[in-house]
Amino acid sequence: MANDDNDDSLLNDPQQIVSDDDFAEPDFDELEEEDTSEDVLNSGQYLDDISDDSVRLHLREIGKIPLLNAEEELALAQKVVAGDKRAKDKMAEANMRLVVSIAKRYSGRGLDFLDLIQEGHTGLLRAVEKFDPDKGFKFSTYATWWIRQAITRAIADQARTIRIPVHMVETINKLLRTQRRMTQELNREPSIEELAKELEMEPEKVEHV
Repeated sequence: MANDDNDDSLLNDPQQIVSDDDFAEPDFDELEEEDTSEDVLNSGQYLDDISDDSVRLHLREIGKIPLLNAEEELALAQKVVAGDKRAKDKMAEANMRLVVSIAKRYSGRGLDFLDLIQEGHTGLLRAVEKFDPDKGFKFSTYATWWIRQAITRAIADQARTIRIPVHMVETINKLLRTQRRMTQELNREPSIEELAKELEMEPEKVEHV
């Protein structure tokens, strides 16, 4: 997971929260991609544990939005830089499944899934505004960092009122560190089962954390 050291510190010390305007630019050497394949929302991966029919319908609608190919993404990004609002809206809409994919990883940490999606959408919009296509990165790679920042800061903000128990903070930090290390070793994000084996925990507990 990109920039997990920052994620760890935010969850461990909610008082470090600052406004969105204080976000620093991501370290481009640490940017990584998130799974946004065509079937990521339609496979049931994110729908099985959603009981609210309206939310399920919303997620299915997001899953129907076509992904941009490289040429379309570059053309839209250039229009966004030029100040085209419609291009900005289309770029954000086409990447909403990325928000859902990332939000799911943070479920069970103090915010409802829909709230996580809303916070992630804030980060996505920020990424659309600040993305520079001349840097050579895919938009999804760049946006992942901003979405995670928005979500982790929202979780930390919530934790100022509802403090995360110390033992849970330690477990979360250990999980994030292990996930980061295994991602580097495997050149991909580890599965729940792989993390569970490495941490000597039950897969269900890893998923809950």
